[in-house]
This record gives sequence, structure tokens and C-alpha cells, in this order.
Amino acid sequence: MNILEQLPNDPPLRAVRTFEAFARHGGVNSAARELDISPSAVSHQLRLLETFLQQPLTIRQGRNLVLTEEGREYYRAIRSAFAVLRSATEHVREKSALRQITISMIPMFSFNLFIPRLPVFLQENPGLDINVTYANHRSYPSDAADLSIRFGTGHWPGYHSEPLLSGALTPYCSRDFHAARGPLNSLEDLRQVPLLHDEERGTWAQWFAEGGTKHPGALQGMLFEDGQLTLTATLTGLGCGLLRAPMVAHLEASGELIRLSPREIDDGRAYYLCRRTGGELSVEGSKLYEWIKRTLGK
Repeated sequence: MNILEQLPNDPPLRAVRTFEAFARHGGVNSAARELDISPSAVSHQLRLLETFLQQPLTIRQGRNLVLTEEGREYYRAIRSAFAVLRSATEHVREKSALRQITISMIPMFSFNLFIPRLPVFLQENPGLDINVTYANHRSYPSDAADLSIRFGTGHWPGYHSEPLLSGALTPYCSRDFHAARGPLNSLEDLRQVPLLHDEERGTWAQWFAEGGTKHPGALQGMLFEDGQLTLTATLTGLGCGLLRAPMVAHLEASGELIRLSPREIDDGRAYYLCRRTGGELSVEGSKLYEWIKRTLGK
């Protein structure tokens, strides 16, 4: 068995790294200074890579070692990979230096609670950068954030989930809609106006049923993918929406939204503050975690 049969499929990475430095600098001595090794060690690694590839990558011209055509072609092929590695490494270093923390959440929570109150946290914790991303409620397991605020039953494998806010629903409409179509003080009044639906149309039927009446016929009206879209449609005056009181308390206080009934329906889902069970939060992550519990939870 010859030496090539004993080598793995992957090239010798130290030799590839040495070749990249040599090709980029154009000389053995410059590569040796960057890698903090001797010129003879550089030459040894170049020979090792040539043996693996079974191709001459360098040729001596006088006292200098230069790339062959095969060497130039190989360098063009690998330099983009090293650029990606350097960029990723720099990103990690910058993230550490900037004290970054990434949190994901659904739009309804982000727009109405988290971002409006975030300046207070940043004033208390200067120098901390927060990355806010969307949490895809249909694919929570793919979430790569340090923390996440999720909506559901609280059962996500691999995560510690702490209840944060109720997910109970209450009917609302906009101030202008109420002025044009009101008063809307009874179930009978609500049976006559457009209804807005969040994800599915059964929730309004449940709300009517728990109030002791059935909505006539099939429930129609516009259907929206999530609560934030439903809220926007309600504020626009397209109809009445079932919304979650903690998310819209500021809009009710300002008079932009009118609560149409004190009665709520609760399907068992709520907002949860989540972190992974398999690792420790950074100091910055722990500060944000505790602030969210203290400031946004009930």
C-alpha cells in the first residue's frame, strides 16, 4: 500500500492553509511570518500537499518558488473558501466584542410590547446589541436564537418555557368602525357586522357559542395568517377582531380600539419566554431574560 492509499479523502488542512498563505503573499518567507513557522516548514507543507494532489503546485525560478499553472488554478478554487472562513471568524469575534444577544418572537408581541419598551432596557444596559428576529410559529425547532418568545401550549422539546402572558381572546373594533356601525353592545349586534379571523374561522363560533348563541350559517369574513395582521385589519376598520388584551392594552387606553365585551375565550394557549435546556445563557442573555419576566410578564 502506498502513502496515497493511506491518506483520507480530505486534503491535509494545515498544508492547504500554508499553500493559501504562500500563494496570497507570493513568497515562502512572507507565508512563514504570517503562520509563525519556519520557511523550511512552509516548503515541507507545500511538498505534502503536492504529494496528496499528485500535481506540481510550485516550481523554482532562480532563488524563488513560484506557482505553476496547476498551482494558480488551485489557488483560485480555494481562495473563496478562505474568504468565507475569515468572514465567519470575524463575525464571531465582533459578536463577542459587541456583547450581542439574539431573541426571536412572533410579530404581535414584538410590535406591541417588546420594541416599544426596549429603550428602557437599553438605557439600563448600555453597550449591549440586541438582534431581534421573527419566530416562525410553524417551525419553532429551527429557531437559532438565544431566547425566544413563543405562542402555544408551552411544550417544545429542548426548551425551558416560562409562562409570560395570557392568550385569551376578546372582541374589539376600531373607534371609527364603532362610530359608523355601533352601538355593538350585544351578541345580536355582532352577528350583523363583518368579522375578522386570525388563522382559522372557528374561534368566533366558539366565542358566540360560549355566550349562549350560534352565529347563523358559515362564518365568513376576511382570514389573516397571524394576530398582527388581524390587529392591523381591525384598526383599519375592516371589521371586528378577536384580539389578546395584553397585546392591545395601549391601543384600548388611547381609544383607538374599543373593547366590545368583557367576556374572553381561552383555548389553553399563551405567550411563553423560552430558552434552551442544554446550555447556559450569557450574562447579557440572563439580563434580558430577567428583564422580560419582570417588565413584560404578568
